[in-house]
Amino acid sequence: MPADKVAEHADGLCYTDLMAGYYMGAPDQVLQAIADYSAWFFVWDDRHDRDVVHGRPTAWRRLRNRLHVALDSPRDHLHHRDPLVAGLADSTARLYSFLGRKWNARFARHFHEVIEAYDREFHNRTRKVVPTVEEYLELRRLTFAHWIWTDLLEPSAGWELPTRVRKHPAYRRAALLSQEFAAWYNDLCSLPKEIAGDEVHNLGISLIHHKGLTPEEANADVRRRVEKCILDFLAAEQDAIRLAESLNDGTQRGKQLCTAVRACVGNMRNWFSSVYWFHHESGRYMVDRWDDRSTPPYVDNEAAGEK
Repeated sequence: MPADKVAEHADGLCYTDLMAGYYMGAPDQVLQAIADYSAWFFVWDDRHDRDVVHGRPTAWRRLRNRLHVALDSPRDHLHHRDPLVAGLADSTARLYSFLGRKWNARFARHFHEVIEAYDREFHNRTRKVVPTVEEYLELRRLTFAHWIWTDLLEPSAGWELPTRVRKHPAYRRAALLSQEFAAWYNDLCSLPKEIAGDEVHNLGISLIHHKGLTPEEANADVRRRVEKCILDFLAAEQDAIRLAESLNDGTQRGKQLCTAVRACVGNMRNWFSSVYWFHHESGRYMVDRWDDRSTPPYVDNEAAGEK
């Protein structure tokens, strides 16, 4: 965004507020790095959208490759001529400073997968391919970066969780449900904008295209899925809390691990309220106030590389 659009729109988009409501208890440096990364992610999403809308496969391919490289060596790209590449380098370099090399490698691996998922979405959208419901749900877990936001629970809690905890069914199910809620609620709130923009990537659109539902029926179906996510999470949350308590074996390390897991699970719960609030407060979803329901007023095409 140019400076005048930042002044007009940035606060109203509430990107940093979304993260502040999720990663409660995180040290200030950690929360700032996560908030900046989140804001970067939204800007990247808008650049990706503009590359699709304006038919710029070469620009997208170049950006995709640069992001992969910057992710693996962020300190070498802090002054890249493309601000989007430099922005990723800045935020990931800071995120990589909080925990160990294993966490950094896992975060990088997960985000490489997200970049490739965005590439699949680019090709689907340019070819007008609407994925089936099953294909969409699988792809959405990557484009919404489920495991990235879950990874970031750990620096917020100040603890790199051992594999046996992260991959435990109780922890993993609670984490997945919190992210599924966020992704599907986002689809619910984005559906009018994405229908207006002739989009193909939305759970509601897949239901309309492949299941023959009307927009109203698709909206109701997604809403039911969202509500079920909430109910399922409430049960999964208790299992995850029991897992946390079982880790307290009386040793100092056991107590610390228990506290860290409880903090992560507590913030999974916070994701629900923060996501709900965000979608009703952020100007990103107030399409009825836009001159063009398919194009956010804060998007600047020249800044996105059209010139």
